[in-house]
Amino acid sequence: MPSPSGSADERLAKAPVRIDRRALLGGLAATALAAPSLASAAPRARLAFGLTPVFRNSDLALLERLQAYLEASTGRPVDLVTRRTYQEISALVVSGQVDAAWICGYPFVQYRSELALVAVPVWRGSPRYQAYIIVDRDRPGDDWHRLGGDIHAFSDPDSNSGYLVTTALLAAEGLSASSFFQSSFYTYGHRNVVRAVASGLAQSGSVDGYVWEVMAELEPALTDRTRILRASEWLGFPPIACARRSVDSPETSRLRDALLGMSADPVGREVLAMLRLDGFAVEDEGLFDTIAAKIDIVRRST
Repeated sequence: MPSPSGSADERLAKAPVRIDRRALLGGLAATALAAPSLASAAPRARLAFGLTPVFRNSDLALLERLQAYLEASTGRPVDLVTRRTYQEISALVVSGQVDAAWICGYPFVQYRSELALVAVPVWRGSPRYQAYIIVDRDRPGDDWHRLGGDIHAFSDPDSNSGYLVTTALLAAEGLSASSFFQSSFYTYGHRNVVRAVASGLAQSGSVDGYVWEVMAELEPALTDRTRILRASEWLGFPPIACARRSVDSPETSRLRDALLGMSADPVGREVLAMLRLDGFAVEDEGLFDTIAAKIDIVRRST
């Protein structure tokens, strides 16, 4: 995963609540130039599956097993496409340059008219997770209001758990990140948020609860240097999405069937075990209404 940024992001207060469409269009052009193989003529011989930083893309063994499972299940060669930011992956899936992608609930809601659900991960028996605010393990107190004046680590400006949830929490009380925190910065990876808080680079951080919990199993020496100060309500788990115009395409159907059948396949179960997931399910888009409500809270405060 990318290493955390070493400087505070003074532009945080100016970050728009909606994904910047001009920036997105720029991203579309950049990704088209950077990955010409994804823009090959239809019908595409290969399936392209995008992964955002919420995915453990630093685990090469996991990526290899996932690719092997998807190729065996779909009967097609599969390209796993990774990018550093949510916006880059959002650009690829909205434009159809990847057949589907594991994205965040925040951009899914932002582009609900252009994106459709393929499947949603099931974790600990539910298609939901929580957002955590974490602090140093020895820091006293449980009142998030006492975080005022902190150097705070966010994951990504288009992350639900790594940005939106905390921003909405502040906005509900008439606060903003720029007025509440001394400074803040983006780490572009949830694991990097944990690293920033554990090392003292940040005094507090906003992180995906699923990622923190998986890290607590796999990297306890790191998470043990932090603790959960606040857990949000349960929110729609980061989904697998595709361009809405492609929701009924053969490529999407192949990927959906492969994901839904993962728990019934030996290699698929290996992948799920590595991800600490139960499986994938088809869910209604209403699962993400709580995230939409948080976007509205922040919009009304600006």
